[in-house]
Amino acid sequence: MSGEVEIREARESDLDAVHQLERACFPVPWRREFFASELQQTGRVCLVATRDSYLIGYVFAMTILDEMHINKIAVAPSERRRGIAIALMHLCMDAARERNVTLLTLEVRQSNAGAQRFYEHLQFEPSYIRPRYYPDGEAAVVMTRRVF
Repeated sequence: MSGEVEIREARESDLDAVHQLERACFPVPWRREFFASELQQTGRVCLVATRDSYLIGYVFAMTILDEMHINKIAVAPSERRRGIAIALMHLCMDAARERNVTLLTLEVRQSNAGAQRFYEHLQFEPSYIRPRYYPDGEAAVVMTRRVF
């Protein structure tokens, strides 16, 4: 794949590809219906990244009052380390500023040191641990970032 990466709002027609990528990237994937529901809710940021008409990444976030929570972000394994996740996160941060959000939050598996380093690169800081957060019993690190 050699074309330009396009990032745009997610559509219902993207859901099969989003769910396929979700299953490839996460040990306990969200169900397709969860993504469909996100598209129907207000206060959401639902973006997909494509290259040559193939879905290669996504981010789903929700705004509640002055906080934005990053629910899901994924990039196809073959497309990682090419700036796609950073671009998706920057667009979320732009949306947060437009909505007067002051705090971004997310959870990451405690064992996922690579993801934690990625978020730290984006100035997220570990705030606390949620024990037994994931269905398999693993704890989550809650990470936060102030929006300026």
